[in-house]
Amino acid sequence: MEFGRVPAYRLYDIDFTLPPDPAFNNLVLTGNKEDAPKVYLGCSKWGRNEWVGKIYPPHTSEKEFLSCYGHHYNSIELNATHYKIYGEKYIRKWAEKTAGKGFIYCPKMYQGVTHEGKLAGKSRLTNEFLDAVAEFKEQLGPIFIQVSDSFGPSRKTELFDYLAALPRGLQFFLEVRHHGWFDDAATRNELFSFLKQQKIGAVITDTSSRRDCAHMQLSIPKAFIRYVGNSLHPTDYKRIDEWVARIKQWIAQGIEEIYFFMHMHDEAFSPELTVYMVDKLNAACGLKLKKPEFVNQNLLF
Repeated sequence: MEFGRVPAYRLYDIDFTLPPDPAFNNLVLTGNKEDAPKVYLGCSKWGRNEWVGKIYPPHTSEKEFLSCYGHHYNSIELNATHYKIYGEKYIRKWAEKTAGKGFIYCPKMYQGVTHEGKLAGKSRLTNEFLDAVAEFKEQLGPIFIQVSDSFGPSRKTELFDYLAALPRGLQFFLEVRHHGWFDDAATRNELFSFLKQQKIGAVITDTSSRRDCAHMQLSIPKAFIRYVGNSLHPTDYKRIDEWVARIKQWIAQGIEEIYFFMHMHDEAFSPELTVYMVDKLNAACGLKLKKPEFVNQNLLF
């Protein structure tokens, strides 16, 4: 993911401290949940040739990548569905490769709906997309809807009308990026209050130059985090430490589900930072998340 990328020499000048939770979150996290939360950790792609010989066995073919990925992670932020509406045959084929593993797919809404023209009049395309991803069946997780960087509050009515018309039987999360959603307190509060009313989650995007997108706002008792690292720069580890502390806090407050997706400007290094995070999370929160298993453990050091 290139969103929010800055040159490496600027990273030490950025304050990566996560902001405190807004008071609004107290209306969402009531602390009443007794069961342990469901925690899902993954990346945005499984087709990484750089992982062959690292976490995929040597000589692994591309057709085996997804099965191998499912051995190391329990979910994926499925960006492929943003660029094409895949037929039900493809979806079933993917689902078969991870069946029986408790694996979850979180597909990204097709760009023909969200990035091409207005949202109005997109019910046919939306339904075509939703009918396809429904073939994931019990492996279908939240669907996340990202609107473009230029999609600002001036299009609020258009956005709200579209979201209000979505089917109630599915879980959706929304990602907004335009500065206007965050700069004005009234606009920000209206957006997240609307999402809470509609039971739609708010995507939290933690990337270097857009600290406003790491807003920490929860509109439902579930979190969807898109973390963008900088290829194992020292600041990556301090940022993960912050996330472990925040997730521990949310668990104590009764959060129900957490989806954390690891992005890198160089995706070759996502497994290393995932191992670091899982070790920290399991130790701090008493979880039993699985982590990538390296073909050669020496590659971790």
